[in-house]
Amino acid sequence: MGFAQVYEAWKNDPETFWMDAAKAIDWVKPPSKALFDDNAPLYEWFKDAEVNACYNAVDRHVENGRADQTAIIYDSPLTHTKREVNFRELRDRVASLAGALRAKGVEKGDRVLIYMPMIPESMEAMLACARLGAVHSVVFGGFASNELAVRIDDAKPKAIIAASCGLEPGRVVHYKPLLDGAIEQAHHKPEFCVIFQREQEVAQLIEGRDFNWHGFQHGIEPAECVPVSGDHPAYILYTSGTTGAPKGVVRATAGHLVALNWTMKNVYNVDPGEVFWAASDVGWVVGHSYICYGPLVHGNTTVVYEGKPVGTPDAGAFWRVISEHRVRSFFTAPTAFRAVKRDDPNGEHVAKYDLSHLKAVYLAGERADPDTITWAQEKLGVPIVDHWWQTETGWPIAANPLGIEKLPTKLGSPSVALPGYDVQVLDEGGHPMAAGELGAIAIKLPLPPGTLPTLWNAEERFKSSYLNHFPGYYETGDAGYIDEDGYLYVMARTDDVINVAGHRLSTGAMEEVLASHPDVAECAVIGVSDPLKGQMPLGFLCLNSGVTRSIEDISAEVIALVREKIGPVAAFKTAITVQRLPKTRSGKILRATMVKIADGTPFKTPATIDDPVILDEIRDALKGVGLAN
Repeated sequence: MGFAQVYEAWKNDPETFWMDAAKAIDWVKPPSKALFDDNAPLYEWFKDAEVNACYNAVDRHVENGRADQTAIIYDSPLTHTKREVNFRELRDRVASLAGALRAKGVEKGDRVLIYMPMIPESMEAMLACARLGAVHSVVFGGFASNELAVRIDDAKPKAIIAASCGLEPGRVVHYKPLLDGAIEQAHHKPEFCVIFQREQEVAQLIEGRDFNWHGFQHGIEPAECVPVSGDHPAYILYTSGTTGAPKGVVRATAGHLVALNWTMKNVYNVDPGEVFWAASDVGWVVGHSYICYGPLVHGNTTVVYEGKPVGTPDAGAFWRVISEHRVRSFFTAPTAFRAVKRDDPNGEHVAKYDLSHLKAVYLAGERADPDTITWAQEKLGVPIVDHWWQTETGWPIAANPLGIEKLPTKLGSPSVALPGYDVQVLDEGGHPMAAGELGAIAIKLPLPPGTLPTLWNAEERFKSSYLNHFPGYYETGDAGYIDEDGYLYVMARTDDVINVAGHRLSTGAMEEVLASHPDVAECAVIGVSDPLKGQMPLGFLCLNSGVTRSIEDISAEVIALVREKIGPVAAFKTAITVQRLPKTRSGKILRATMVKIADGTPFKTPATIDDPVILDEIRDALKGVGLAN
């Protein structure tokens, strides 16, 4: 069956489609049906099933002949460490950790907060929670104390599992003092903490509250898998809300197992036993879905990489890992590729490694500019799949479904909506737009299995954030259009559509033009307030290493390019050069914060920012063109 037939089969009979997909999961008690819609517009999937996520990710493979297959490859240039954990070892380690947690009172439904770096133990902690039916909430390691405290107060964890430290190139990130500070600030106090002591920095333990990861497992009976109902939360993952409190995205257990397992072959085109690598972090949704649960449930080997795209030691780091560990499908963020391309524009490092096992590369997390995709296509010679999804959905909304059929690639498009998603582009009034017209991207309810059923303890906020604006739809918060072939183009967050003298323009489209200039490594376009036109676009350029031409010339050329490609209507007249752009730790450019600095309005430094010093650099650059007053 080609993709069109698979999509049609889903659309005509979603119930049969998802019940078929559910056959790949080992159930304690199989579901009687897929969709439970008696509480619409809140929908649930496989609600009456009983299942355990850890059993499906680990134990079943030990029982079905994969005991000696590597489950996790740990590759850490930051500690000069490489080691492998097979499925049997993983089961024993997870069962032991779960047993120790159980002995201290952790049981089904309790929340456990995890604050750890990119080490196999982070996944063991997640899986140990899943084994007991406890609900984990992973917070990105190194997150500030006050942000951690907010999440402790919202999730109210019985226990916190943390590492003593994390590592960045050239520095140790002290996790334990951040954790102690957070617990001090939080109103809710965990009953106990488990600390994994890393040799790079051994933390001080507080007597009676903190327990050593290895020590507290001594002499403990390992835990069996506890069955949970299909609608039981597997985890809570906080995503930064635009205002105030972070939003706790809930992931229901059964739907997430079914959907992730389905994507491993149909989207990422890996067969059980092959190596899959998502170069992300366990603190983000990609880490939950495609470092931990997706690959393991499907019987793949997953890579846990503690390093960077460049500088650990060089721009060949990705290619080394892919060649050494025979990675078949590789997933990263466009920002990582831009960093590699900036350091190695001619791809000299690529040539040093045998990449013959690599069959496809997947990009997500932000718009992949055509330039980066073309560069990767040329250097790697494999399909480069730009795909689009959100923390909320947990798995791709739109992608090129390589495991079903390789569709033609269109630069700038994540291709087509996958089965489960009826994606539409709406105007302000909620009416579908014609092909090629820019509007709000929305998904017709119900969302598929594996997507968020609600927000943690915040049902009204769930409805107001996602459901109320377009009744009968989930509002993605992204703007874009669908072309005549059904390909989706995600142009910007809805608030990145700027209004220049009454013309609605996408800053993403302008960024695409700037990125196409040969000297530009990376760029961002924001809309700044303008008394005459309402808003004016402003470009920020980071230039490639080794560019010697004058900034004035480059600036004039990109302004001419925008005029040529988008038209004078864009009124694009200012491009300033900066050394680096402010980003979140997961690589998203903080455009909204840049807008506030440019307009001189007060703002709160985002908790997710990678390096706050960059905001001062941006402010200085803006003052140079008379802004940020």
